[in-house]
Amino acid sequence: MIADIKKNTESKMQKSLEALKNDLAKVRTGRAHTGLLDHIQVEYYGSLVPLSQVANVTLVDARTIGVQPWEKPMVAKVEKAIRDSDLGLNPATQGELIRVPMPALTEERRRELTKVVKHEGENAKVAVRNLRRDANSALKDGVKAKTISEDDERRAQDDIQKLTDKYVAEIDKMLAQKESELMAV
Repeated sequence: MIADIKKNTESKMQKSLEALKNDLAKVRTGRAHTGLLDHIQVEYYGSLVPLSQVANVTLVDARTIGVQPWEKPMVAKVEKAIRDSDLGLNPATQGELIRVPMPALTEERRRELTKVVKHEGENAKVAVRNLRRDANSALKDGVKAKTISEDDERRAQDDIQKLTDKYVAEIDKMLAQKESELMAV
């Protein structure tokens, strides 16, 4: 039972870390990367689909993303979807290729993005701590039901605390890396 609780808690903590990684990927730095456009939805024959399903997304250079729709009529729709997204990008069409230049970030915008990154990190830490609390309450329930001894509970709580510390340190490392990326000119 204790092993199940630990394994379940660790897998959920890993998922929290993955979710943070995905959230941080959406926060843009000065460099272009194709993952930036992943969450953009385009209207395709009456339904919304991800951009990657209607176009080829590539890097033209370090500051420009190239989007090549597979069907000619989709060029205008893809361009509009990119322009209307919350990323503040201004695409330019050249024939069938849509070029999306990445504007340089101002100092003020970098500081705002750093705050967003810290907020995301704090949410991830809260999620990890909540998982620790849930695991510890499951252990206490096991002691009450007399399926776990108190010594085993204490050892398991120590192990879960070590897991929590490990994942919080990992989150801090990811945040520091993202902040240094943001502040690099």
